[in-house]
Amino acid sequence: MLTIKFDRLNLKPGDTFLDAGTGFGRHAFEAARRGARVVALDYAEQEVTTTRATFAAMYEAGELDPTSFTGVVRGDATCLPFDDAMFDCIVTSEVLEHIDDDTSALREFVRVLRPGGVLAATVPSWFPEKINWALSDEYHAPFVKGGHVRIYRSSELRSKISQAGLIVGGSHKAHGLHSPYWWLKCAVGPQREDNKAVAMYKKFLEWDIISAPPITRVLDRALSPVIGKSYVVYAKKPKLVSAPL
Repeated sequence: MLTIKFDRLNLKPGDTFLDAGTGFGRHAFEAARRGARVVALDYAEQEVTTTRATFAAMYEAGELDPTSFTGVVRGDATCLPFDDAMFDCIVTSEVLEHIDDDTSALREFVRVLRPGGVLAATVPSWFPEKINWALSDEYHAPFVKGGHVRIYRSSELRSKISQAGLIVGGSHKAHGLHSPYWWLKCAVGPQREDNKAVAMYKKFLEWDIISAPPITRVLDRALSPVIGKSYVVYAKKPKLVSAPL
């Protein structure tokens, strides 16, 4: 299930791609399938281990070009272990809301992005997220370790990306079918696994992701602009301008 629209990234085979805060690698895998040279980074050891194993299995199954370079590393988004201007494209999906110093993370993304490169950043949408916070303290920090530390308005995210030095472009919301699931989950307690309604909705979402029937795709497109779980912003790093002679 992708949150980013890859046709907005201008990603070409051979481009260098950073998935910053990869989780279990969904955007990294898609970029690799498109021929990019992918680096997936995450702070959590479990996610790094799982993503690395999945990449290995994809290579063995012949799903990826074995000549392409793919790395999975553990690291901190506020202090990236990469050289300046190293990546053609960076995706950071559902990450910034977990980071106390999000402006430092954005500055690091800009530092390692080449001039003319594209950043795509996603965070939870303001309205669905407000409901989650209101329904459960267990959903967010400081009540839960590693929880969300802020709720972004769209204007705040766009402003912070712009202040970091990027030209902010288009945006959209995604996953309209997912917000009711999280509202239900927060209402009964986000750590509970025994609620039948939550379990049924989860099975529905899993079926929808795998099957992608036309009716739910239409419904998701209709709901996303209103209650989409994620808000996505695309931005570009300005190209270097030569000084006049």
